[in-house]
Amino acid sequence: MTTLLHSRSLDDFVAHGVSAVLFDVDGTLYAQAPLRIRMAAELACAGMRAPRTIARTTRILATFRRMREELRQEGDAASRPLDVLQFARPADRLGIDAADVERVVDEWIMQRPLKHLRSARRPGLGRFLSLLADRGLRVGALSDYPVHTKLRALGVADYFSLGLCTADRPINAFKPHPGGFRHACELWGVAPQEVLYVGDRPETDGAGAAAAGIRCVIVGRGGNRGAAGDGGRATVSAFTELTRAFVAG
Repeated sequence: MTTLLHSRSLDDFVAHGVSAVLFDVDGTLYAQAPLRIRMAAELACAGMRAPRTIARTTRILATFRRMREELRQEGDAASRPLDVLQFARPADRLGIDAADVERVVDEWIMQRPLKHLRSARRPGLGRFLSLLADRGLRVGALSDYPVHTKLRALGVADYFSLGLCTADRPINAFKPHPGGFRHACELWGVAPQEVLYVGDRPETDGAGAAAAGIRCVIVGRGGNRGAAGDGGRATVSAFTELTRAFVAG
């Protein structure tokens, strides 16, 4: 907790002038590693019962994720409906119907993991959210996937006044495009300088927040401890550090 960020303490960096905290969801509010292990086990068990079906499912999921990363790298997607394109592009690549891709993604990415989320929740998250609520700060989520069912599964939905998915039409641009961050500020009626974004991927969460003029904290692995070169990002190991920083700040 003694790391200096361009002569600013972590306490000052995360707490000074903040009126709203915006969170990434996947990998930030819960740890990805245990979830992936459990989902891999589910796929393996299902594969024993229906090997051809699960082999096809695995190909669809892998292609969907790869195409999404390609869409992310393309940057500004304002002229394309991502909520459609994210399913149409992998379907074209695989030579199947987009509705088949959407059904598989809904089952294996959106629905089946929900029962595992509470047990994978990051330690200290509840206490940190409670502290933000006690201080009257706005709390929201900005993710590349729909957020509301995940927040409910994590048991934290009541803390969130805002839940945004970057694939939805009002944003229509995956992170690190700054559009989602700016949209959150507009809905809240706050300046970017008043917002803290908490994520887990420097290349998407950190870069997107910086492009929108929002300070960012990376929780867990990723990035270098302390600040980025422009002073707009810090890294902490756990939510307990953020809680201590807000209390001290």
